[in-house]
Amino acid sequence: MKKRNISTEKIVIMGLMIALEIVLSKLVSINVSFLRIGFGFLPIVILAILYGPLWAGVGYAIGDLIGAFVFPTGAFFPGFTATALLTGLIFGWVLHRHEITVWRALTASVLVCIICNLLLNTFWLTFIIGKGFKVLLASRAVKELVAIPVMTLLILVVDRTVIKAIKH
Repeated sequence: MKKRNISTEKIVIMGLMIALEIVLSKLVSINVSFLRIGFGFLPIVILAILYGPLWAGVGYAIGDLIGAFVFPTGAFFPGFTATALLTGLIFGWVLHRHEITVWRALTASVLVCIICNLLLNTFWLTFIIGKGFKVLLASRAVKELVAIPVMTLLILVVDRTVIKAIKH
């Protein structure tokens, strides 16, 4: 059986990143109707690069749960927590233990934006706001197409600044 390396440092960084995710998602994001533009993914990218998919996925899910109950913006819906978990897993699978190149950052961004943000979150929204999937998909697709290069750039910046500072 593989031993899990859980240190005090890892728990502290996890807690800080979860808190930062909540702040960036709930307090710094821009909410317009059914579109939300935020930077809460950045602390999860840090967890993904440092600790891998499991830690990033669990961290994002915990952040989503805490954020939903501390800063409610409507009824809690577990689908978004599942998407947060999957987002962290994807970031971890693509970014952990690899050199973060433009192509790797772009791959992570495309997978998260298309699978999680566009398809899954649009599907969850059909239950909440009662509009059809195709109606929501069209307007949300534009936001995600814009988000891909922005997310890619921010992943590269985080890797070259924050991650390098933490590792040294």
